Amino acid sequence: MSPWRRKKKEKKPPLVVRLLRRRGIHLSPRAEWALGWAETIVEVGLIFWLTITFVTVRMTVPTASMNPTIAPGDSFFVDILTYHFRKPAPGRVVVFWQLEELQVTGVGPGSPAERAGLRPGDWITHTQYPMIGIGGEPVPSVRTANRRVEAAQGRDLTVTVLREGIGIQAFTVSVPATAKTLGDLGIKYRTRKERYVKRLIAVGGQTVQIVGGKVLIDGTPLAPVAGRTYWTQGPGMQYGIAPTLVPPGHYFVLGDNTMNSYDSRYWGFVPEEELIGAPFFRVWPLPRFGPMNGYWWSSLF
Repeated sequence: MSPWRRKKKEKKPPLVVRLLRRRGIHLSPRAEWALGWAETIVEVGLIFWLTITFVTVRMTVPTASMNPTIAPGDSFFVDILTYHFRKPAPGRVVVFWQLEELQVTGVGPGSPAERAGLRPGDWITHTQYPMIGIGGEPVPSVRTANRRVEAAQGRDLTVTVLREGIGIQAFTVSVPATAKTLGDLGIKYRTRKERYVKRLIAVGGQTVQIVGGKVLIDGTPLAPVAGRTYWTQGPGMQYGIAPTLVPPGHYFVLGDNTMNSYDSRYWGFVPEEELIGAPFFRVWPLPRFGPMNGYWWSSLF
């Protein structure tokens, strides 16, 4: 044997086997082999769980609001790390939490909400009624609702609700000087929110307007969507029709199905805290399998 030949390193037994040996427990080779495989399966499962929980999430789109870029039934992974290190750029597709329902479940006795006339069962947010909300505007997140309460400290705040059997009604709530949340007004509520997928159009501090179907940002056409025509005549559309300033810390988003998408034109702005991430890899359908949304030189559309 050559003196320069390195002796082959002996493979270590699995960790669980080594721990058992230290306790004086010796197993048959077959049992050690089985424990080794079990340890590997647990490790892979743990890595998969950590990845799904903290790095990416898989979602499937049920609607046609992003046609033709993302079709109903398309399934893809979402990168949930990237926007912890950089800001999202207009033109990219993003995923975020959207409040679809906020319904009053209780009103505190003697609270500002009770004195104003709010009742359990009133809807403050409902996807079919974008004209209800707080402060004369829809409520796309609970954070938005609470911010409006805090901004109205010591003043009156209009809460417009849908009351079943009666219709849309507006109430004036006197906001205490220290109130910061809906709960401080005596409102108990339940919510339902969903993950939405839309294209980011403008960020805080930018002014967006749709003129002749074309999106202008600070008066300049947004290049990634320059070839698309956006509808602005739908009932309930409030934002982007006239020049609309996006508040700091918020985003303005639109669906690629420009004529049929429930997006910022109806309910306003996405708080940056509700941002989840960016789609980056489509796994279904198989003919469209692969990177997407500008990842790894893929198309934005």
